[in-house]
Amino acid sequence: MPASFRDYYEILGVSKSATADEIKSAFRKLARKHHPDLAKDKKAAEEKFKEINEAYEVLSNSENRKKYDSYGANWSQAASRRPSGGAGSRPGDFHGMGGFDGTGEEFHFGGTGYSDFFEQFFGTRRGGMNYGGFEETPQRGNDVEADILVPLEEVLHGATRQISFKKGPSQKIQTYTIKIPQGVHEGQRIRLAGQGGSGGARGPAGDLYLRVKLQQHPDFSFEGSSIYHDLEIPAWQAVLGGELMIPTPDGRAKLKIPAGTENGKKFRIPKRGLPEKSGGRGDFFAVVNIIIPTELSPEEKALWEKLRDSARE
Repeated sequence: MPASFRDYYEILGVSKSATADEIKSAFRKLARKHHPDLAKDKKAAEEKFKEINEAYEVLSNSENRKKYDSYGANWSQAASRRPSGGAGSRPGDFHGMGGFDGTGEEFHFGGTGYSDFFEQFFGTRRGGMNYGGFEETPQRGNDVEADILVPLEEVLHGATRQISFKKGPSQKIQTYTIKIPQGVHEGQRIRLAGQGGSGGARGPAGDLYLRVKLQQHPDFSFEGSSIYHDLEIPAWQAVLGGELMIPTPDGRAKLKIPAGTENGKKFRIPKRGLPEKSGGRGDFFAVVNIIIPTELSPEEKALWEKLRDSARE
């Protein structure tokens, strides 16, 4: 049964013509407002935070946004265009929707951090088919992939999660407890052996892989084991310098801004990034973005003009 349509533009409170910057700004504002660490009702905040993240993940990706805009509320029609996965397909070619494994066996997931709508419309499933041989020959089932959304807290400290799914015509829901390892990274796969597509002629089932997607954060972005924070400072502070407190994954930290700091300057705080395979941690970078005032009072304008005239002398 098709999932209910989700209006990602409405969730972020932006128009369908919104620019990438407007979408990013709306996400940050809402994500800070509904971040679970700041909310009294953490459970409700977690659900809202996931909803905001999902909307931003789709609308901030030009390919996904184009696909979403093309179908809109009629998105379920896209399912009829997926490849059948039958004869003539090559292993790894299948990019299905609706949670199919490439042979028509349907999967429905729970606990991955995504809505049913996202799973059915954007979820990618890749099936590795076995070819050659007759129908009577036991054949291994397809491997299946699904995305799992992992927040920063779980990356830093690890976690256990309950994942549920049902496949094929069976109404039985299977639940598994999986381990999210500390330091898990984007694209890493967590394997559930024998939980993929059913095998043919009493052959073994394929495997189910949960592919890690790092949850978007309102204050940080990630690159490898490094964490980046956009540090917005007024022009006067870039010129005169000063001290300010900035957020890091380990709490707030004091940062000294030297006089004459240039736009794009990176300040490094070692070992406050993401965990590394070596057992250490990457670095944290605060990247300066100087804010130029766009509206000036007569007094402020006079001061800037005085500064300009002084520079010309």
